[in-house]
Amino acid sequence: MKGFFDSRIMKITHQLTRAELERILIGREHIEIAPETRRAVEECYRFLADFSKDKVIYGINTGFGPMAQWRIDDADLEALQYNIIRSHSTGAGEPLGEECVRAAMVARLMTFLQAHSGVHVDTVDLLVEMLNHEIYPVIPQHGSVGASGDLVQLAHLALALIGEGEVFWQGERRAAGEVLAACGLQPLRMYVREGLAVTNGTAVMTGIGLNNLLLAERLADWALLGSVLMNEIAASYDDLMSEELNALKHHEGQQRVAARMREWAVGSRRLLKREEVLYRRHEQTTFQHKVQPYYSLRCIPQILGPVYDALANAERVLFHELNAADDNPIVDPVHRTVIHGGNFHGDYVSFEMDKMKIAVTKLTMLVERQMNYLFHDRINGILPPFVNLGVLGLNYGLQASQFTATSTTAECQTLSNPMYVHSIPNNNDNQDVVSMGTNAALICRRVLDNACQVMAIHLMALAQAVDCLKIADELAPATRALYDRVRAEVPTFVEDSPKYREIERLIAMIKAR
Repeated sequence: MKGFFDSRIMKITHQLTRAELERILIGREHIEIAPETRRAVEECYRFLADFSKDKVIYGINTGFGPMAQWRIDDADLEALQYNIIRSHSTGAGEPLGEECVRAAMVARLMTFLQAHSGVHVDTVDLLVEMLNHEIYPVIPQHGSVGASGDLVQLAHLALALIGEGEVFWQGERRAAGEVLAACGLQPLRMYVREGLAVTNGTAVMTGIGLNNLLLAERLADWALLGSVLMNEIAASYDDLMSEELNALKHHEGQQRVAARMREWAVGSRRLLKREEVLYRRHEQTTFQHKVQPYYSLRCIPQILGPVYDALANAERVLFHELNAADDNPIVDPVHRTVIHGGNFHGDYVSFEMDKMKIAVTKLTMLVERQMNYLFHDRINGILPPFVNLGVLGLNYGLQASQFTATSTTAECQTLSNPMYVHSIPNNNDNQDVVSMGTNAALICRRVLDNACQVMAIHLMALAQAVDCLKIADELAPATRALYDRVRAEVPTFVEDSPKYREIERLIAMIKAR
């Protein structure tokens, strides 16, 4: 991890690319605001400060939500902004992980850099400083209904900005004011609408969603590479990944999966050519080796293709959300007005998180069925039960590990019910249709974590099957590298031993960025 005075600093504008975001989230690269973007933020603030005089503008001189019908006295305008932060800091549950909080802070920053929120440049500067010092507000998981955005969770972010909340810093949970002082930073003061601007948007669901996307993409690649190895173990015919076959279905994801399978299968001595084995004269009337393997082996492009398509669409939506003005009201210096609407509504993110968790659950189901193929000797016909390399009856191989994988897959299936359609009116029915986007993102994260557990057990099973058949030297270079990575974490085992530590190591390997 780089020190604060590292010489590499990224200048960011009002738009972040995928590569830039990964450098900030994964590389923890330090940032500063490009001068032209900073000027736009300052100009927006000056416009709003002048425009709001003698006008009624929601959240500046009115109450919030259903209390917007009450005009606020000029003497109380600063207190109004503090009150929304303090009154809405009502979250519950475990704190969000630092990686999700960092992403949420970046998302909130990017909203302000659109120069349509009317915040003072101090707000932008403090967010940048906290990101660079790796000061992460303590934000509870529960509280958002995802309309007016993530009001409760973002209130906890704002509470840290004003020095009244708690933060994680250097591995400790501490009072925000103490940490800001230790870093030479001043708490944020209220100008025109800082309280509402920080709390009002989709930054938390977007931040969780972006982290979900990064993990889901890695998980999909593990599943796809494991599927190539799975077909090598079964000595499948390679036409399941045929370019001609998969092009006829027209779906981009399916064709992408088939192409990657062909790429990763190069050099394999395990996959069979149908034209060499079956497309010649045969006298036998039955075949010991399957003419077509089970769907969990043969239909990889058709099953994982939609997963990749769903992730590609999720990336598009999440980056639109990241680089957007998701505030309300929207300050428009160009047209010299303030526009009231609902850009804080989280339906886009909510819908994508539901689709992502469904896709990941289907991926998990595929992996679990492939694992069952390996464990079921009467199905595969080439391996001992539960890839047991010991004495049958005395030793048990991965028999009990399947219980964990099966139960975890079942939980994923239940969690895949959508949040997107679970709107519950609240806020005196002001928020009568809500997105539940943060709940959707959190449940999606749970599904992803579960999927990593199932994948870890499957990788152990794949490696055991390779050793049982003694085929490591016949694998393609890509799948041999997979086998070697697994074996670096979990050596071949014959005697029974606890496996939970090995599962933990493989989960860490799967999640590693």
